[in-house]
Amino acid sequence: MGLIEGIKKAGKELARELKDIKQAPFVQEMCKTASNMYRLGWDERNGGNISYLLDEKEVAEYLDLTKVLRTLPFMGWNETEFDAKPIEGKIFIVTGTGKYFKNVQDDPETNLGIIRIAKGGKGIELLWGYKDGGRTTSELPAHLMCHMARLAIDPENRVIMHSHPTYTLAMNYVHELDEMKLTHTLWEMCTECIAVFPDGVGVLPWMVCGTNEIGIATAEKMKEFRLVVWSMHGIYGAGKTMDETFGLIETVEKAAQIYMLTAHLPRINTIKDEDMVKLAEYFGVKYRKDFLNL
Repeated sequence: MGLIEGIKKAGKELARELKDIKQAPFVQEMCKTASNMYRLGWDERNGGNISYLLDEKEVAEYLDLTKVLRTLPFMGWNETEFDAKPIEGKIFIVTGTGKYFKNVQDDPETNLGIIRIAKGGKGIELLWGYKDGGRTTSELPAHLMCHMARLAIDPENRVIMHSHPTYTLAMNYVHELDEMKLTHTLWEMCTECIAVFPDGVGVLPWMVCGTNEIGIATAEKMKEFRLVVWSMHGIYGAGKTMDETFGLIETVEKAAQIYMLTAHLPRINTIKDEDMVKLAEYFGVKYRKDFLNL
């Protein structure tokens, strides 16, 4: 057998061995999560975005990692503004720009993409997806900045999720947008809150989305918080898994809903600060003591 024939045969064998990418757990997770976020009203139209840092060995079971479909720039950002070198070679699955979350489940290959950060951290290599010629969410640089910030804190943080939860947004208009005060109010709403997000909720003032300013500011907050509210816009969450990250936002949204349902009524009962301490200590979580009035 000649060299060329040998290469062709090896290529065919590799192709046969690759699993169906649409059945990959990470693709299924993205589909189910996007569907749930749309169903709950968190991500209307093309609002919201998700990025998920993948394990290269796992991806290699489904894709030929030597095959790059397209090279893409970081949308809206030039090389002098953004440097992803710390995550060079890392692979992510990311929602696409202009894509509706309600369509992800039925057509993941159009609405999602698997990308690799190019050599030197200057650009993106598309390995799968965006089959209609699309590109990553325009918020990708903000996501990647948050990934870098969270990975420096916890190497297991792999998911960044942005959405527009209804009651969380509504609460922005009637509650002081102060990190300590907002966190404290949310902790008071549900017994589980201080155990689920003991590090509290960061808050940014209203800013134009898709800019380097909001990306840098969010990443800076992510050094301290896993949840960051974009005032009058939505929320960013970071976590180790899709479920954890979804659950963080879900818990904030439930607390905000209870607040909005009761804020206009006289409060007869509340969870006291000393009770929150008991909860945090019982669950063994490191909480923001400076956010309590003790």
